[in-house]
Amino acid sequence: MEQSFAGPPYDLGDLIPELAVLGRRTTLLLPRSGSPGVGESSLGGPMLWPADEPWPSCGQQGHWAWPNEQSPAGTVSMVPVVQLFVRDVPELPFPEGMDVLQLVWCPLIHPRDQACAALPELYWRSEADVLATGVLQDIPVPQEGEYEEEFMPSPCTISPTPVVEYPNWDLPQELQQTLQPRIEELEERFGMEYTLLACALQNKVGGYPAWNQPPNWPVCDRGHSMEHLLSVTPEEDLDMEMGDLGGIYVFLCRQCPELPYAHRYDC
Repeated sequence: MEQSFAGPPYDLGDLIPELAVLGRRTTLLLPRSGSPGVGESSLGGPMLWPADEPWPSCGQQGHWAWPNEQSPAGTVSMVPVVQLFVRDVPELPFPEGMDVLQLVWCPLIHPRDQACAALPELYWRSEADVLATGVLQDIPVPQEGEYEEEFMPSPCTISPTPVVEYPNWDLPQELQQTLQPRIEELEERFGMEYTLLACALQNKVGGYPAWNQPPNWPVCDRGHSMEHLLSVTPEEDLDMEMGDLGGIYVFLCRQCPELPYAHRYDC
């Protein structure tokens, strides 16, 4: 997947003032292969999981690993994907009393799910509470051939970097048509496409989803529009293909007290 900016040496909102109101704060995660610990923010690394809580598994009927489409797997253990401590992503609002965000998923293909890809689960935790009860030591190790390799992240450390990004597919069509001449002028000036000038198409928290296809924003069961929480994309160090483009995007409804979440996948 082509890497986007990691903080351009200019403010696009100054160069095209009409975009300023659409700018959103986002935190790039910038993963690098490494050996993170359970007490560190990471992608694909070990997790600060309570010893008294079983490691999650997925038993959805009909999920399968390529190329065994005709041989659905049974219950399989989920795998660690994202762990973020509030100290590393201070611009991300955490629920009261919580300071750890964890995302795991079943890396198999799920044809019954609208995303037809990995199936995520999201957890919010208190680091102090987990340390008080003890940390789970026996997290299951994937067996060869049991998982879909496309969605198996390698352990990576992260370097959280706040930036401001602007919409790609979410740019209103009428405004896009109006701004196109100036966008083309900037593309020629900087020698790169608008998506690389303006959009963080990579692993990140907040901002806009790293859409590779037209937007598909979810709403919760009560009809509230959900906000983009994080994007997981196939950067090189994560050693995932995920269809080579796009990624899995996780959304959250903060208007509901139970904080329901949803996900989308495009490739």
